[in-house]
Amino acid sequence: MDLHGWNSSRLMSRLVLFFGVALTPPAVAPLEAQRRPMTVDDLLAVRAVSDPQVSPDGQFVAFTVTEASLDSNRNLSSVWIVASGGGTPRQLTEGPGSDRAPRWAPDSRSLGFISTRDRGAQVWRVSIDDGDPERLTTLASGVNDFSWSPDGRYLYLVSDVKWPPTQEIDRRNGAYPTQARIITSLMPRHWSEWRAGIRTHLFRHSLPDGRVIDLTPIDRDVPTLALGGRDVAMTSLGTELAVVYNPEPEPALSTNNEIYVMGPDGTARQPITTNPANDHSPAYSPDGRYIAYLAAEVPGFESDRQHIVLYERATGRRSPLTAAWDRSVSAIQWMPDSRTIVAEVEERGERVIYSIAVPSGRTSRLVGGGVNSSVQVSPRGDFLVFLRGSATAPPEVYRADASGRGVRALTRFNTELMDQLQLAPAVPFGFTGAASDSVFGWLVHPPDFDPGQKYPLVYLIHGGPQGAWLDQWHARWNYALFAARGYVVAGVNFHGSTGYGRRFTNSISRNWGGLPYQDLMLGLDHLGGLPYVDTSRVAAAGASYGGYMVYWMAGQTNRFKALVAHDGVFNPLSMSGTTEELWFPHWEFGGSALSPSARAIMEKWSPANFISRWSTPLLVVHGAQDFRVDVSEGFQAFTAARLRNVPARFLYFPDEGHWVLKPRNRRVWWGTVQDWIDTYLQEAES
Repeated sequence: MDLHGWNSSRLMSRLVLFFGVALTPPAVAPLEAQRRPMTVDDLLAVRAVSDPQVSPDGQFVAFTVTEASLDSNRNLSSVWIVASGGGTPRQLTEGPGSDRAPRWAPDSRSLGFISTRDRGAQVWRVSIDDGDPERLTTLASGVNDFSWSPDGRYLYLVSDVKWPPTQEIDRRNGAYPTQARIITSLMPRHWSEWRAGIRTHLFRHSLPDGRVIDLTPIDRDVPTLALGGRDVAMTSLGTELAVVYNPEPEPALSTNNEIYVMGPDGTARQPITTNPANDHSPAYSPDGRYIAYLAAEVPGFESDRQHIVLYERATGRRSPLTAAWDRSVSAIQWMPDSRTIVAEVEERGERVIYSIAVPSGRTSRLVGGGVNSSVQVSPRGDFLVFLRGSATAPPEVYRADASGRGVRALTRFNTELMDQLQLAPAVPFGFTGAASDSVFGWLVHPPDFDPGQKYPLVYLIHGGPQGAWLDQWHARWNYALFAARGYVVAGVNFHGSTGYGRRFTNSISRNWGGLPYQDLMLGLDHLGGLPYVDTSRVAAAGASYGGYMVYWMAGQTNRFKALVAHDGVFNPLSMSGTTEELWFPHWEFGGSALSPSARAIMEKWSPANFISRWSTPLLVVHGAQDFRVDVSEGFQAFTAARLRNVPARFLYFPDEGHWVLKPRNRRVWWGTVQDWIDTYLQEAES
């Protein structure tokens, strides 16, 4: 058993699920008493570790470390390496600019990486022994991602291109360029960037002569822009490529990503999938027999369960490997013997690593507890490398034996900072929710917690809507930072949450304000039964669908003293006409606003139709570059609140999208949100 991160209070929290006892944490130990509550400056000081990559000889692990800089208002990354057996990590790159995406050259003695140090985002190469980095590419539009050919002679580059090369706006501008755009197809924007007249293509860059060719000169994003994963793969001999893209005339209306194979020079491209739902993340078996990939079954449903399918290259036969498993697989890697696949699976508030036998599909749980992701398999298959974190520990690079035993940290970038902070573990709790289903969530206690006192409650509502609160270190909805102001913090994984089975996840569609709202109210009842929770002082906060639910609750209940809605859906009808991935509202509400039945569902679950009941103070947060939930949703909600004379504020970010990413903006976000909650929960105490 892996005991990392466990202590007596964590063990007691697990017992709650089995015996139904009320959790009372042990008395604060002397060392714990010396620690202090977390601040936003602490959150910004966390060094984000990501993207571990094992060298071809298995001796080293490369990874990225990102630090927030208030001075430059940027998140600056650098590439590091550490011996795979353990040791002191060593920084390999250091600006100017940011360095990311370390990818080992076949010789294991050098690394390629993407750097913004000169001429935009380009691929550079650096020796792990000595020497200065050298630039390998000079693409005008920069490089988004890349990989090496097995012989080291080629780089396969993902880059944006102007498509078609000559456009109507060019002719109309003539000698006087403008920022105008002429839009002729759906999804001209995506998340937080304009995509009109731009495509992502796959290029091959020859290192011996510098020649660059476009392998996918078609009017499609290759690899896919949406709903993909690891979507460029190559055989171990470099003789074939697999890529993913959506071939439909209007990708905004379809989740139909397909997998195509082609020669390493882009010739003879042909599909190997025919499923009208989402197929992605192709992975060649080391022996070349199979391509494993992830597949959904329901067309148009972006959050449908993903299962593993095996495509036998010699026969063209497709065989489901995990069709009967009620889990959704998010990423896969082959073991070197081609007899086992290692998979990442979200499961009951954790992210777990499983092994899956080929071709039987037998599953075995390898590593659980907290969030385990970005798994990499060593070349000999004798160990795994992955990121591991929890509510009290930011992700670090870990390794384990291939059996999942011997879990240990290879990096400890944040240990010193965490040792200064008073952080309570996330405690699981459960109750009977809507439809008499079991519903679970996480509870975090404030610093210096005394079970004999009463505490206000901050109730967090996750987005998605098919998402979940996990035992994780969250950069935006950080449990510890909410708790630091003296609050009990809780998040319920209501109907629609992932990791609790397909039926439970699917139940939210076309039912946004139904079962999930019932779960949240029943969860609040359950938490109110804890002797230390003051139900007269409760605030709710959420983003995206969580922001929708905040607006919905504002018209359904007066149980909250304050509300915070970040990038929330105020009016599904208007949102369905301004969002870019149209398959989302079409699935969630049963069609477009042109359909009377779908329009009726949008109206039924629209918070805009219940504003006459609004009375709870409301903080609205929205980014102008949020193209998933347009900023007009935030303005509508704020206007409605003020016209109702409800105390309200609007925190508006002109330079952010669906997430708040810039360090200075993150600092403002936390200060504004925390102070808003304090105003109503702390004042209510006096």
